[in-house]
Amino acid sequence: MTATAIVLLVATALSSLVPVIVRRRLRSTLVVDAVTTAVMVGFAATAAALAADAAPARGVGVVVVACAAMIAAVGGGGYVVRLVLWAGGADTRERARDSATGDGEHVPDAESESGTEAEAGPLRGGRVIGYLERAAVAATLLAGWPEGLAVILAVKSLARYPELRAPHAGEQFIMGTFASVLWATAMAGVGFLITH
Repeated sequence: MTATAIVLLVATALSSLVPVIVRRRLRSTLVVDAVTTAVMVGFAATAAALAADAAPARGVGVVVVACAAMIAAVGGGGYVVRLVLWAGGADTRERARDSATGDGEHVPDAESESGTEAEAGPLRGGRVIGYLERAAVAATLLAGWPEGLAVILAVKSLARYPELRAPHAGEQFIMGTFASVLWATAMAGVGFLITH
């Protein structure tokens, strides 16, 4: 059962990477985000359920679990955050494209065309900050240092403080941060269940 749990966690990590290829061919990134999130949650929940009754992973399995949990936390969190922001009514790129054309017709992302991040709301650089945040959260939890969460969130809050005065920036910050941290914590938790 431990091996199956490890395979499912690796599948969770890989399923977070596959949509990068598919996403450019589809009109609606929201569908890709929703399907990817559902698949990742299914794999991760099954891995956690199997790991609860299995013997702890040992040796190379521990390294594979740590790597897979980190990849799943960092790579998969963006899909979850975009869904939460969309559900909360934040101005996501999907909504910006739909309102720009008036009929939901596809408008190419500025990022995919020029390689730079387009302004998708009051908080710029959120994608890269999210990657770093989820990596740091998962790493501190997998290392057994939960106090690191306070340091990570304090640094992020202080760095973002000047930008939080913009309209809706506070809501976007809180929703995105909570979704990002909860996803990274969940993936680290699955890794912990498999190794302990």
